[in-house]
Parts: sequence; structure tokens; C-alpha cells
Amino acid sequence: MPANRFNAFTDYGVGIGLRVPHYRHILEKKPVVDWFEIISENYMVDAGRPLSVLDSILEQYRVVQHGVSMYFGSAEPLSREHLRRIKALVRRTKTPWLSDHLCWGSVDGTYTHDLLPMPYTFEAARVTAEKIRQAQDFLEVPIAVENVSSYAEFHVSEMTEWEFLNEVVEQADCGILLDVNNIYVSSQNHGFDPRTYVESIPAHRVAQIHIAGHSKFEKYILDTHDHPVLDPVWSLYARAIERCGPTATLLEWDDHIPSFDEVHTEALKANRYLNPQSTQEPLAVTA
Repeated sequence: MPANRFNAFTDYGVGIGLRVPHYRHILEKKPVVDWFEIISENYMVDAGRPLSVLDSILEQYRVVQHGVSMYFGSAEPLSREHLRRIKALVRRTKTPWLSDHLCWGSVDGTYTHDLLPMPYTFEAARVTAEKIRQAQDFLEVPIAVENVSSYAEFHVSEMTEWEFLNEVVEQADCGILLDVNNIYVSSQNHGFDPRTYVESIPAHRVAQIHIAGHSKFEKYILDTHDHPVLDPVWSLYARAIERCGPTATLLEWDDHIPSFDEVHTEALKANRYLNPQSTQEPLAVTA
């Protein structure tokens, strides 16, 4: 099930995020990497170094776009100007699919630049799904929505987070970017079984998977993207791959970024689960 209509029937393997500290290494050393994920908003400009670097990357690598500010869950309509700029970048990168978050983050044109959790209500699911459909129709590429990590919940919620995700993607007929680190972080903060979440998602809609590290504090854990992936997250990833099949996987590492080789080596550990016959490394990871 790795190639499906939600990732344009591709089989991309293991990628990493394209980050500024690694630009020089990538352009000079030309390491072998299955694909890079870019933050769309970093390249939605008319000219300059970001686009120059991106064009050099595109000459040698496959790139997938990942957005952080479409805010499908906000009550206001989608920004047509924002969509127009994303579409111009889609044509430049030829991304086979693109992703953004199942969250809200803007009010009356003011953007929080944060990924805020939603109330899990049927009305919110209906409005969110309609906006995803509108974006998908305009951009003309499959969209996968990502579950976010959260630290607060709404009393008005009418269903669990995974039920809400399923309701949205079924109504929107879109894909899922399943972030197993976010599932683990939210499960520890809100007290649910992360395996129930993974077991409940529609596997045939998973276009891509995110893995990352997090930080533990006394009363909560935080999605910091500044550590290697921890064992409980690898355990969830293993189960997700069992359910979904080998799926395009991306390691996020966004703070205290180490060398390119360290990040890439951490990402390639995913091959223990994607291609277990090709490695002698043990798979013994349990929650």
C-alpha cells in the first residue's frame, strides 16, 4: 500500500527536511538522499537565495512540499493569494503531493504562526473538510493533512482526535500525513493509548509518515524536534508500517540541528522497518 492516490502513486523511501545549516554540504558533497521535504512558506518568494538554492536542489533531488500556514481549521476562508503562491511553487518543485496541518492559527487575517488544536466537533470537521477540498481543487495536487501535537483540549469536543481526523479526511477525500511522534506526545499529555490512535486511522489514506524527537518535562512532553527519535515513537512507527505498508517517511529535526550526516543516519534507521530484509539491525522496540 505504499503508493496510493494520496501520494500520487509514488514510492519515495526515507527523506529529511531541507534546512539552511545543511545547504553547503548538500550542494558541495551531493549526498545520496531519497528526497527532501521543504517548508513551502520558506520559498514562496519572487527571487533571492532561497529560490536559487531550491533550484539547485531540484536539479538533483526529489522534493515534497510541507506547509505550516494554510490553517484549514480556521473559521475564515482560505487566502486566495496564499494559494496562488503555493501553486506557483508546486509548478516549480513538481511536488507529487503536498501536506499541511489539521489545525487553526489565524483570525481575521492575523496569523499566530502556531499550530493550534481544534475542537473535535462535527461542525468543525465539515468546515475543515470543505476548505481542504477547495485547496485541493485549486492546487491540482493531492493534499495530506497532518495530525498536530497538542497541550490543551476543548470541552465541546464530540469525538476523539483520531475520530475527528477520520471524519475530516473521509469528507474531504484527502490523504493523511501521519506524525507518529505527535501521536505519542499528545497521548502522554492527554492520557490516551497511542496504539489505539494508530490502529484507528484509515491505512489506505496514509500518504506519508513523520518521525521526530521530543523532550520530556515533569508534567508534560514537548514536540521539540531537537533529539533523535525515542524508542516509544519507533514502536508506533513499526506498527504504522505494519498497517500501512512501506510509506514515504520523513525525519524532522528543526532545533539544535547537528551535522547533515548525523541527521541522515538517524533518518535511515527507518529502513529497519521499511526494508527489514536489507538490514541485520534488531527490530526490538517496544512501548
